[in-house]
Amino acid sequence: MSSEASFSDLPEARPPAPMSPGDQAPPGTPGSGETVCPECGGSGRISEGSCCPVCDGSGKLTVGIGGG
Repeated sequence: MSSEASFSDLPEARPPAPMSPGDQAPPGTPGSGETVCPECGGSGRISEGSCCPVCDGSGKLTVGIGGG
């Protein structure tokens, strides 16, 4: 029995999570975190009742939280 790992033993790579226009980084990026969208206040809607163009209606953005 061989001790070498094969490619079939590796987990499948997932496509990167989609980013909203206001995101500074893809979700899950080290040194980033979620915050409430400043445009819609977290509702996902703007004053006319339409989808917020900054967060794409999620009410959240991914932003940098680390310094460096």
